[in-house]
Amino acid sequence: MIKFEVLKKHSHSSARLGILETPRGKIDTPCFMPVGTQATVKALTRENLESIGAQIILGNTYHLYLRPGHDLIQSLGGLHKFMNWTHPILTDSGGYQVFSMNKLTKVTEEGVKFKSHIDGSSHFISPEKAVEIQEALGADIIMAFDEPTPYPADLATTQKSLSLTTRWAKRCKDALQSKNQSLFGIIQGGMHPNLRKESSEQIIELDFPGYAIGGLSVGEEKHLMNDMTELTSSLLPELKPRYLMGVGTPEDLLTCSSMGVDMFDCVMPTRNARNGYLFITGGKINIRNSQYHNDPKPIDSNCSCYTCKNYSRAYLRHLIMAGEILAMHLLTLHNSYFYQNWMKNIRIAIEEDVPFSFSWQETDE
Repeated sequence: MIKFEVLKKHSHSSARLGILETPRGKIDTPCFMPVGTQATVKALTRENLESIGAQIILGNTYHLYLRPGHDLIQSLGGLHKFMNWTHPILTDSGGYQVFSMNKLTKVTEEGVKFKSHIDGSSHFISPEKAVEIQEALGADIIMAFDEPTPYPADLATTQKSLSLTTRWAKRCKDALQSKNQSLFGIIQGGMHPNLRKESSEQIIELDFPGYAIGGLSVGEEKHLMNDMTELTSSLLPELKPRYLMGVGTPEDLLTCSSMGVDMFDCVMPTRNARNGYLFITGGKINIRNSQYHNDPKPIDSNCSCYTCKNYSRAYLRHLIMAGEILAMHLLTLHNSYFYQNWMKNIRIAIEEDVPFSFSWQETDE
């Protein structure tokens, strides 16, 4: 149900310009997907998302399964209608949340038993159940259920997790009933190059319409993440989309786009905004800092978002220090726009076949 075309390759890197077609619209790649964990990108409306150029968003299977429930969402017309979003949606499988949000999980060949972080109730998700939930939600792209490898993890632990992920991926593919949804496989293998290669070979053999690079940005050093991304991306099919899960900073997006990654998601722009950290050209600022209490400038003089065109740093600092809800909206709008514009600039550089002349560093102004 999807079609992916590589339109142009970047002669200065392994980046590629592409277009991903889904039943609900086209997506220019490389792209960044805003995270709508609980059927909402926090503090933003559909109109906000459209205005910043978002073409696809991500929903979270684990959270939507627990609340309000996939059956309820299906009965109300599916996730698109439920949240009034008419464009493409990707849902993750819930695997990462099952393992990361629960101290007590029991993993068997059949699936995972876990307790709800909301009320402590017991639940069980198998590969088949993960597909069933995502089919009920109605996302355009859905993910296979996997066992994310913790970091650090030794060779034996990683091998065991990799093999289970492959068996579960096959069960997910066998369970898929919908003709309108595309199921992506997930590559694991931890920080072990040989296991990344092994996982890639096994998942590619199952012939999914797209592939995700999982198990990264889980606490490892940046150079390890980059090494594993570059290796895994180089092993994936040329003519299918490559999705790096849960990454990352603007610098990460630039670096990993140059490695041939097509799709990204991360809570960083929204979470940082709620804490007062704002992305600007070259780095970021903490709007809570006292130096901004009388600053008449916009967040970023190079930014054309609604917030920067209409409000000063002084006003925005006042809002967040006073605990005003409007602060969450305006700051999130800026960060989200920054990410979409960042990806647009990456695509322009690929289209014009020029070196990436912009950069960003994890430092405060």
